[in-house]
Amino acid sequence: MSQDTVKIGLVNPKSPSNVGSVMRAAGCFGTSEVFYTGQRYARAARFNTDTKNQSLNIPLRGVDDLAEQAAGLKIVCIELAEGATPLPDFTHPEQALYIFGPEDGSISQELVDKADDVVYVPTQGCLNLAATVNVVLYDRLAKSDVFKSGDELIRQSRDVNNRLKVN
Repeated sequence: MSQDTVKIGLVNPKSPSNVGSVMRAAGCFGTSEVFYTGQRYARAARFNTDTKNQSLNIPLRGVDDLAEQAAGLKIVCIELAEGATPLPDFTHPEQALYIFGPEDGSISQELVDKADDVVYVPTQGCLNLAATVNVVLYDRLAKSDVFKSGDELIRQSRDVNNRLKVN
């Protein structure tokens, strides 16, 4: 990816499987760090589900305040909030900290008030945490003018058991 800086903040995530899937997305889409608040994930972390071991390459840190991690970055809260911008209409900042709410709650009003942008994914109902992170990061990639493509990327990215070719 480009020299953009992308970080992820998770508000009190409860599910180790979702955090593991977020870490996989972070690796796939070039995120530099992942932060989380609260104690629920830390207690459940022994059930590690980081399926590609991205936490070896991308720091995953518990913090008290996600906004404090945004030095030099725009804060973009992803939340089903009245007045938010739909993701298809959103222009991603080059330097961003994307903050996602918990699976069973919302981002605090205080944190939303600190955000540079609040964005929602226009779906019927809500996506789970990991699905939302994947959709937002993919949207960022799809709207960017710098991304890798071609057979070399496919060879580097696919599973060792996949040798498919289009004839």
